[in-house]
Amino acid sequence: MEDTITIRRSTERDTNALARLAALDSHRTPEGDTLLAFVGDELRAALDLRSGSAVADPFAHTSDVVDLLRARAGVTGRRERSHGLGRITQPFRKVRLA
Repeated sequence: MEDTITIRRSTERDTNALARLAALDSHRTPEGDTLLAFVGDELRAALDLRSGSAVADPFAHTSDVVDLLRARAGVTGRRERSHGLGRITQPFRKVRLA
């Protein structure tokens, strides 16, 4: 089965889900500008864009998802203002950037 990974910036609506994810990972909840990665409809990882620290679901394979977030953060920092958002893909998975 093919999973879709959606990467997007957090909003106020994500506060509770982000807090649950951080608690699962035994870390503080990221605050401010944060990128989120969903596998299907489940929040699996988040990256604090200010500090670069990540929180992830310890009960799922998330190292590749965190790598995608870090790559996306690099693309966002360089390209978002003038050229729009780039697409990052990984073999055997669809990646949707929102």
